[in-house]
Amino acid sequence: MRLAEQFQRTWMRPPDQRELARLAEDFVKEEILYREALALGLDQNDLVIRRRMRQKMEFINADLVEQQIPPVAELQTCLDAHPDKFRRPALLSFQQIYLTTEQSPDAAQRRAAALLVRLEAEPEAAWQELGDPTLLPPIFSDVSERDIAATLGSDLAQPIAGAPLYRWSGPYTSAFGLHLVRATERSPANLPPLTGARAKVEREWANERRQQTNEHFYQALRERYSVEIRLPDTDEKLAGHQP
Repeated sequence: MRLAEQFQRTWMRPPDQRELARLAEDFVKEEILYREALALGLDQNDLVIRRRMRQKMEFINADLVEQQIPPVAELQTCLDAHPDKFRRPALLSFQQIYLTTEQSPDAAQRRAAALLVRLEAEPEAAWQELGDPTLLPPIFSDVSERDIAATLGSDLAQPIAGAPLYRWSGPYTSAFGLHLVRATERSPANLPPLTGARAKVEREWANERRQQTNEHFYQALRERYSVEIRLPDTDEKLAGHQP
């Protein structure tokens, strides 16, 4: 019995006789009220019900797409047709020395300038021992501009993303204070091969196929109806509102 099976899947045990009787009575109540509502036309002119039924029709049709295995050639075509959706952003790895500006912004600027001179003269200096204590990470690995913005603020994302490689630069000002930065590695934006983005491409392919299937399904249904659409003349409508 379907009601008993649903109960067991939910509660991981079969229902007793009283619970089963209650389930049956609730089903009868739902069926009676549903039929009476249809008889009264309560499903008519209800936007929520109309949209829900439209969704159910599209879901039923879309299930056919979910069962399909995408051919590799079609996945490659999808990847080639939408490179911006799958392009990986440019990535940067860098080190940072943080300087607080709480006590004196001018003094912090002078410290930053002095540190840059020292680091240029002593490239192998223990940079992690310099600067002020902070909860910000001293090393960022393979981060995008968006990642930098999320951690250090949007004002720093673009300047740090363009920082010169292998030497200290700055200071860059954020809401936290000053930052000296040494970029250690930069990877340009790139379009990965299909093997590196297959899961994402499959989702995009399935979405496209779902939309196409729904549209073909709708067009096939539409041919069974005689549809006449009358639209008001736009020019006449606008002219009627002119002073």
